[in-house]
Amino acid sequence: MSYKKSAEDILQAIGGEENLDAIAHCATRLRLVLNDESKGDEETRNNMDVVKGTFSTGGQYQIIIGSGTVNKVFNELEKITGKEASTTSDVKDKSTKNMNPLQKFVKMLSDIFVPIIPAIVAGGLLVGLNNILTAKDLFYKGQSFIDVHSQFAGLAEMINVFANAPFTLLPILIGFSAAKRFGGNPFLGAALGMILVHPSLMSAYDFPKAVEAGKAIPHWDIFGLHLNQVGSHGHVLPMLVAAYILATIEKWLRKV
Repeated sequence: MSYKKSAEDILQAIGGEENLDAIAHCATRLRLVLNDESKGDEETRNNMDVVKGTFSTGGQYQIIIGSGTVNKVFNELEKITGKEASTTSDVKDKSTKNMNPLQKFVKMLSDIFVPIIPAIVAGGLLVGLNNILTAKDLFYKGQSFIDVHSQFAGLAEMINVFANAPFTLLPILIGFSAAKRFGGNPFLGAALGMILVHPSLMSAYDFPKAVEAGKAIPHWDIFGLHLNQVGSHGHVLPMLVAAYILATIEKWLRKV
């Protein structure tokens, strides 16, 4: 097999060098950002012996070649085009230019929330385990497992704390991930999340109850502004907006 010939055929089939914006590869695939994915000949690409399949996702055109072979084809493609290899991250960034505004918005949310999914899933699984221990009529009629086996009550309480932590302190996770996505310092984003769930602030869960009961809400009077001392426990949108503002100000200050 001539890897140079394969690279030349792939380049021609994607619409030529002028249609290629960025190139990278993973273990099995070429990851390309094309200026216009409608150019070239898809049937020719799919019928090549070296090509095992093609698909477009997230603004990237990916050509499946196979482990080991993809490196050699990629090296020849670099030599032919004179383009330097981009990192997978660079390719992802460039691929957004081919997306419409809705796709860009969805990708932004995906970049923020996908990294924190393991923490949310772990918390959800522990919530389920706690429910098994505390639900009545599951093992014993009219009683829960820990009602009958009180020696496990402490374990249930500990699991409940572990389970609620990712949800109670969710703004910290979102702040870290969102600030990183928006180009700011992720640790500043986490610190901002900590401010929004600081124990000195009234819990967002208690705020409606306090209003309903007619209780006075603690507040600050600063420069003529009346600011309630209420946190954003468990809230998502306030943290996203705050992280975006934080990252925007930080990037501006860096330039200055």
